[in-house]
Amino acid sequence: MTREGLVETTAKLRGPVPPHAPDRRLEKKLLHLTGRAIAQHEMISAGDRILVGISGGKDSFALLYLLQTLQQRAPVPFELVAVNLDQGHPGFPAAQLEAYLRSQHVPVKMLREDTYSIVQRLVPQGETTCPVCSRLRRGILYNAAQELGCSKIALGHHRDDLIESLLLSMLFSGKTRSMPPKLRSNDGRNTVIRPLYQCAEDDIAAFAQSAAFPIIPCDLCGSQENLQRKRVKRLLAELEKDHAGVRDSLLAAMGNVMPEHLLDRRLLEGAAGDDGRDPWLDEGSSCATESTAPGLAQLGVRERRDA
Repeated sequence: MTREGLVETTAKLRGPVPPHAPDRRLEKKLLHLTGRAIAQHEMISAGDRILVGISGGKDSFALLYLLQTLQQRAPVPFELVAVNLDQGHPGFPAAQLEAYLRSQHVPVKMLREDTYSIVQRLVPQGETTCPVCSRLRRGILYNAAQELGCSKIALGHHRDDLIESLLLSMLFSGKTRSMPPKLRSNDGRNTVIRPLYQCAEDDIAAFAQSAAFPIIPCDLCGSQENLQRKRVKRLLAELEKDHAGVRDSLLAAMGNVMPEHLLDRRLLEGAAGDDGRDPWLDEGSSCATESTAPGLAQLGVRERRDA
């Protein structure tokens, strides 16, 4: 596309219209961090059509707002499609959420699939539903992206999600891993991007409150007080009280890895041939992760969509 064509296309875009004008200081900060993350990891290319996953929470609403705002200034043209998956939670206000999304000058696709009853059937009472729920949701979104012609899927995970996932994996599953900013799915069909990964959760929460986004609480997982993630979140909050910047330091550590000071011989020269598996840690881990959850085919999930 020529520069003149890009200017014309950008001029036709209409920005988001939240219920209230958001805090401009926070908006500027979040736009800077999101734009930097996109540039550093080449998350968006010219002509991309991006599925933006909207759960109804503060993170996804902020993600949509920031991407729409950046879309108006970006040096390359790209499209956005706001997609919500109604998972059958009792009382989920799908109609209200759809009405709000359609008022934001963005194409909208509402999906319906009763994964709630599947999760309730498979997960014993008192145990975390996150692995099964997220696996089902991810599979449905992957398929939707293909049907909608989307080249990328944007999710609202932020800085705190990444560092909490890192500690959870290290503490409870014996692996050093987290959520990558940009990930190509195993089947090669989809690319997941996390443009908010440098943004602090507290900043996003304050920004969402200032904009008065119509936030929908997650009663399925948020009410489970025994979640390991909540324990890690409390640990980080305590550390932050005495050592300001702990969370930023952990995020920086993920981009400053020194393999020679670790134990994984696969990272060291001449270690080819070792598969790095430790059956005492890798089998029967106490930390349930997305990879341990059953797949769509195993659960017999069939998609139903409502335009």
